[in-house]
Amino acid sequence: MAEGLPPQYDPGTVERKWYAFWEEHQFFHADPASGKPPYSIVIPPPNITGILHLGHVLNNTIQDVLIRFKRMQGFETLWMPGTDHAGIATHVVVERMLAERGIDREEIGRDRFVEEVWKWREQYGRTIVRQLKELGCSCDWKRERFTMDEGLSRAVLTVFIALFEKKMIYRGNRIINWCPRCNTALSNEESVPRDEQGSLWRIRYPLADGSGGISIATTRPETMLGDVAVAVHPEDERHAHLVGKQVSLPLTDRSIPIITDAELVDRTFGTGAVKVTPAHDFNDFILGNKHDLPQIV
Repeated sequence: MAEGLPPQYDPGTVERKWYAFWEEHQFFHADPASGKPPYSIVIPPPNITGILHLGHVLNNTIQDVLIRFKRMQGFETLWMPGTDHAGIATHVVVERMLAERGIDREEIGRDRFVEEVWKWREQYGRTIVRQLKELGCSCDWKRERFTMDEGLSRAVLTVFIALFEKKMIYRGNRIINWCPRCNTALSNEESVPRDEQGSLWRIRYPLADGSGGISIATTRPETMLGDVAVAVHPEDERHAHLVGKQVSLPLTDRSIPIITDAELVDRTFGTGAVKVTPAHDFNDFILGNKHDLPQIV
């Protein structure tokens, strides 16, 4: 006697059965020699900082729709899967995990810490792959990669050397995001900006020739000792007669020039005159390079 349909759909039983069938018959595997027109997607590799969230579910569902659609249209499709080491983000979560176990990263040393990171990668890398499979993602799992695989690392090094030899990569001073706790540089994506209520300070810089002065407006008076110029807008008539003159920097024995810049000076902000501190502000760094100003750190 035939069995009837179960009263409720059991996704675990049905989906695992058919996904295993798809994998067994290599329906997701791409054959570059098939002669079919190619269509490929490289998965934005999920970070191994933890398990997938709903954002990953949405993103990978869209990719799966595209790859399956093209597969049904007769394309030779490749959806390249992988995971991302995530650098400092993984460093932080592993350090936090060790702290919960009463282990200090500094005490165990670098080699032991790296071992713990690889253990973390093994655990969460497997979990992420399992989650993607349970979502039904039709990736070519024979081509799964990790961003720190030997081949990928060698490719990065090869390209870096090639760009260096073409003088497209060079060493220079830059203002960076710095984490004082981790003692490392952070990318803009790893730095979370926070707005704070501040004050706008006005400071009068006397002209070096004693004929007057100019008032600047700043939210960072504490960086004044690193000033190397005062900038005004070239079309600001209030300060036109001062351009090219020198001012005495308060609290120092240095004189600095009054310059113009139309891109980085907003004449409607404050007094229309700003101090330029290339070593302590991102915009000032750009302005300093543009006008060949020194950096005082």
